[in-house]
Amino acid sequence: MEWQQIIGFYRAAKLESFTKAANATLRTQSALSQQIKALEQELDCLLFERIGKRKLLLTTAGERLFRFAEALFEQHELLTDELNEIKGRQIGRLRIAAQFAALYYLLPKIVGQYIRLFPQVELVILDRPLHDVIQLVRSGDIDLGIGMESAVPKDLTTIRWKEARIVLVTPVGHPLTKSKRITFQDIAQYPLILAPKSFKYFTSNSLEKIFEDRGIDYKTIMEASTIELGSKYVELGLGISIVPSGFGLDTVKKRKVKLIPVEYLFQPDYISVIMRKDKILQTYKNAFINLLIESDEKPVRQV
Repeated sequence: MEWQQIIGFYRAAKLESFTKAANATLRTQSALSQQIKALEQELDCLLFERIGKRKLLLTTAGERLFRFAEALFEQHELLTDELNEIKGRQIGRLRIAAQFAALYYLLPKIVGQYIRLFPQVELVILDRPLHDVIQLVRSGDIDLGIGMESAVPKDLTTIRWKEARIVLVTPVGHPLTKSKRITFQDIAQYPLILAPKSFKYFTSNSLEKIFEDRGIDYKTIMEASTIELGSKYVELGLGISIVPSGFGLDTVKKRKVKLIPVEYLFQPDYISVIMRKDKILQTYKNAFINLLIESDEKPVRQV
């Protein structure tokens, strides 16, 4: 096997297309096809099943070679980074994905610190829904994800960053602001502004499941993709909202709304770093996690 053959095979498997893989490796489709054919002849097995004119699926042998190639590329990256460290250089690439709210409200200061400390590291940041973040971590396309710990499958690992205290957002003067201890039944009496179901956010899905499990009737009046958007309509009196702290509540406090801590209603949850269990992090990648952990968080208080 030749290095370029493995690269061509890996790209074709990831992109499920010879055409896209050829473009990614700066080769013609014919040249890439010949590389794959030569690899299949050397290994004496088919690596892809061709379905129709464009669709590619890995065979069992192809899946095994894909795992080998993935591990090989990771080891190659580790070796390159270790050699650079020996030379006293912190050079490499760090790939991160998170939801818009985390990227907008939580990470700018940390990213700013990081790029000053590691100016030669190529930092790649992707804005993705949590479900996509998890898939990107699992596939190895990113090094680190940021998301709610409760949503992370058991085949991945997490490092806790911030506790996500749950807050009820109501208009000023709302009846619930006078309650000493709010219950789920109390919340369900009023129209709710929640995150879209397709986003698979922690708060909306968990709240709806709790209501359904307990047989509590409720009404969703609006879906809002960000806490800031939802709070604008809470301020107008359209409904009330349940949100995790840390995702833009400083902006929400500027509105005519009340923030009421209700974390006692929910299981503890954390904004966490998401990784593959087999992921080995170089020094400059661990440094980003250390900056996260060392960052301060102020508790949410009723205002």
